[in-house]
Amino acid sequence: MKISKIKFHNFRIYKGENEIVFSPNNSKNINIIAGKNGFGKTTFLTSLIWVFYGKMMSEVEDKYKKDIKNAGGYEKFIKTLLNRDIKTEFESDGKVLPVFSVEIELKDILIPSIPCRSVVIKRSYNLRKDAEELKIFIDGLENELTKEVGLDVFINDFILPREIAKFFFFDAEKIVSLAEAKTKSELKNLSKAYSEVLGIKKYEDLKKNLETLLIKLRRSAASDMQQTKLRELTTKESELIGLLEINHDKQVNIDRDINNLRQISEGLQEKLIREGNGVTLEELQSMKAERDRLKHDSVEIKGKLKKLMDIAPLVIAGEKMLQLKEQILLEQNQKSGSIDKTVLIRELDSFSNALLKKLESLNLDTDSRVIVDRALKQTLSEKENTHTKHNSAKVLLDFSVEQARNFDAVVNNIKGTFSIQFSAVVQEEKNNRMFLSKVYSQIRQAEARKDNPLAKKLREEKKEIEDKISVLTLHKGKLIEESDSLNAKLSSTRKVLSEYEKNFRLAETDQKKYEVTENLLKKISTIIQKIKEDKKYSLQKSIMLGLRKIMHKSDFIHNIRVNVTDDVMDIDLLDKNNTVIDKDSLSKGEQQLYATALLKALVDESGIKFPVFIDSPLQKFDKYHSKNIIKEFYPTISEQVVLFPLLEKELSELEYDYLKPYVNNVFVIENQHEGSSFRAFAVDQLFTDLKKEENVYSS
Repeated sequence: MKISKIKFHNFRIYKGENEIVFSPNNSKNINIIAGKNGFGKTTFLTSLIWVFYGKMMSEVEDKYKKDIKNAGGYEKFIKTLLNRDIKTEFESDGKVLPVFSVEIELKDILIPSIPCRSVVIKRSYNLRKDAEELKIFIDGLENELTKEVGLDVFINDFILPREIAKFFFFDAEKIVSLAEAKTKSELKNLSKAYSEVLGIKKYEDLKKNLETLLIKLRRSAASDMQQTKLRELTTKESELIGLLEINHDKQVNIDRDINNLRQISEGLQEKLIREGNGVTLEELQSMKAERDRLKHDSVEIKGKLKKLMDIAPLVIAGEKMLQLKEQILLEQNQKSGSIDKTVLIRELDSFSNALLKKLESLNLDTDSRVIVDRALKQTLSEKENTHTKHNSAKVLLDFSVEQARNFDAVVNNIKGTFSIQFSAVVQEEKNNRMFLSKVYSQIRQAEARKDNPLAKKLREEKKEIEDKISVLTLHKGKLIEESDSLNAKLSSTRKVLSEYEKNFRLAETDQKKYEVTENLLKKISTIIQKIKEDKKYSLQKSIMLGLRKIMHKSDFIHNIRVNVTDDVMDIDLLDKNNTVIDKDSLSKGEQQLYATALLKALVDESGIKFPVFIDSPLQKFDKYHSKNIIKEFYPTISEQVVLFPLLEKELSELEYDYLKPYVNNVFVIENQHEGSSFRAFAVDQLFTDLKKEENVYSS
């Protein structure tokens, strides 16, 4: 599938009619649309998201969700898409037609059961009528299939699912969010996109439908009286879910605000250090790196200490532990030495009689014989009493041999290595705390020269920012507490609901449906797990292959591990020692390289043939990685790639020379008072022509 042309009509900065024709070429897949900041590169991407998804565009990217929310809803947001001049003219005299639209033509598109040469999608909005309209033409005609399934559904099912559009329309600088996902919520959202790209979502949707059917079957069996109680519980469940969603949105917004404030605070800190003493920026970065390393070590040390503290209660109960060991030993001896008393007496009598007969042959005198006889009887009596004592011990624990052995190992560990390990960890924690305090002290000392008015002003601003961060952090803490409470209530409500539903008696036919659905649910769950396992190995291989092609440090990331746990899919980067690399430790450029390799792997694994649009390409890359990206990534990620660079900054002349063999079309966005428009350039003459124009204007 390729895009043949795109036509804008009064869409934001593109006033009037503006058309761009790509003329797809199988041997040259890259198209460049260059322009200065504010000329309409980002607007171009927004127009594509809008023409495909309309009011559902908020499901593509958080950016659009935020824009729509800030505008006060989609109905108000859509009015901001009309060109400002047209809107002003309409509001002043009402004669101008306040309509804007975006039209896109697709070629080489394969639609099941519908052979076609082209598909045209046109979405428009009329401010006067306050109405949005979507039309789809297949080979120039409207088709009944599109109307039957619904136009938006047709685009989502046959063109490009909105859940994965973010992997085809993206800002190269912002895709580092793929590498920064850490929280369970972020990973869940990312996993949903992975599932869609990897073809798992349709099975997960089927699983959800089966689960919904089971719930419906159970609840349909409720009597009228039970239905009232059921409605109360389901309403409460819905309310709690809604409150949790609001709580989550608030936490996300706070996290974003805190991150922004921290960046400002770090910037002020750097200015303070430069103003306060001779510390260089490199030395500052080194101190920060040392601080972060020590903080990371502190977390690991506390983890070790926590593991040792699990044994601490046993150490405290030292004397009781020894008593417990004696009791276990006594019970074990009783088990191993238990012999029936009657058998023991019979054996001892037999032994004494045999011994006495042997003594007769010695011809002892009467006194000696009496002494020997008395000693023998006394010894036998003591042996019998000892046996009785051992077998009369009260059984309190009844440990198995294995349990007794494990307990003995714990006692030996406490007596032997525990004390040494505990002392070592405590000392390690003290040293780490001391070094961390020293680093913080160095940073604070860098704020010397309090008499400097500029430094004083910077400190005041920094304190104000830090106070805001503290307030936001406190607010987030309260939200987390509220979230925990809501989750507990939701869990309790669902448990009550589940128990209550067990009282419903299904009709015979519904019971059979329930059993069949239950069996299907088990099978589909097994299938989903198997597909995820199969896909994870394929994805691991694709990401690793991509990284090796584009990353300059070939031995930096040695392997990739995809983890699949329940509904969460996460990706670990491993070094040559098979140790997980903290993605936070990667530079922004390295994070972007990883995210780029991940994007390519996902696009390859999806099997979806759709053009890829990349805003701000080559941001954060040095010349070595830029060359790798140009030669290995852009020519292979899709059959049609559209780049939106800022010339000389995001795409230099040298980089363009590397790219030139793959370039099909070049356009530059020009801006005049009446708005932006597209101007085509010859592929070989882009920088030459631009330099000529600059020389003309400079003279």
